Amino acid sequence: MKKHAALLAILALATAPVFAAPQGGFVDPSAPAAQAKQGGFQSDQTSVVTVKQAGEMKDDSWITVRGQLEKQVGDEDYLFRDATGTMKVEIDRKRWDGVTVSPKDRVELTGELDKDFNSIELDVKQVRKLP
Repeated sequence: MKKHAALLAILALATAPVFAAPQGGFVDPSAPAAQAKQGGFQSDQTSVVTVKQAGEMKDDSWITVRGQLEKQVGDEDYLFRDATGTMKVEIDRKRWDGVTVSPKDRVELTGELDKDFNSIELDVKQVRKLP
């Protein structure tokens, strides 16, 4: 009997964090879907730039952009837009940190720039919803 009680207590403690995890993510009005979150990365060594400026920067630069997520274009890929243009951003589920946004919301995305020959993408480490 004591073994069963101990096993039940261990099981309850091991599964408690799963139920306490906050939710967050991108909410597309045309196709709403719930997404889970976990922590994110925050760095003081990033500069706020536009999509146009990001296109002129070096690969692997740490940047921050401000604008809107227009739509989800893949499992963790989104189309980001600011006043100067659009670019693809990749946001892992764990980076949402409980934040829920829609295309109407203004966001600040911080991460590492990934440049190829003819495309740029931001590997997002932190998502912030702006007022």
